Amino acid sequence: MQIGIGYDLHKLVKGRRLILGGVEIPYPQGLLAHSDGDVLVHSIIDALLGALGEGDIGQHFPDTDEQYKDIKSLILLGKVKEMLKKKGAEIGNIDATVLAERPKIAPYVKEMKENISRTLKIEKEKINIKAKTNEGLGFIGKGEGIAALAVVSLKVVEKWKRR
Repeated sequence: MQIGIGYDLHKLVKGRRLILGGVEIPYPQGLLAHSDGDVLVHSIIDALLGALGEGDIGQHFPDTDEQYKDIKSLILLGKVKEMLKKKGAEIGNIDATVLAERPKIAPYVKEMKENISRTLKIEKEKINIKAKTNEGLGFIGKGEGIAALAVVSLKVVEKWKRR
């Protein structure tokens, strides 16, 4: 069993779409980023890469590379799924938390889980997504940004253990 932790945050700005878990959420601001800024998917990617011992999202998909400009984060998650397959690892579970004062995330959680499970080819029951506010504290609490945390467990097949 391998465990990984992921974290991401981005600033909210006008003129961008708000994408979380691959879902476009109606909101007057979106997350500033080189890609679509999906902090939930980015935190899951970092957790998966960490569990694999493969660094972080910036090493694999750098923001200096134009091929990743405005890319859908679910596409990047699919690339990480291929890395898992090559390493002979399968996902045990994903537990993630989105930290946002606004908008309310709960109405979109089911669709987020569907997007992530379809991309990773795992059962929705292996994915848990929670939403929390920052109780008005800090830049998240002031509505200036959104963050996400994720923890994943990987089941490792015998051939990877021997490497």
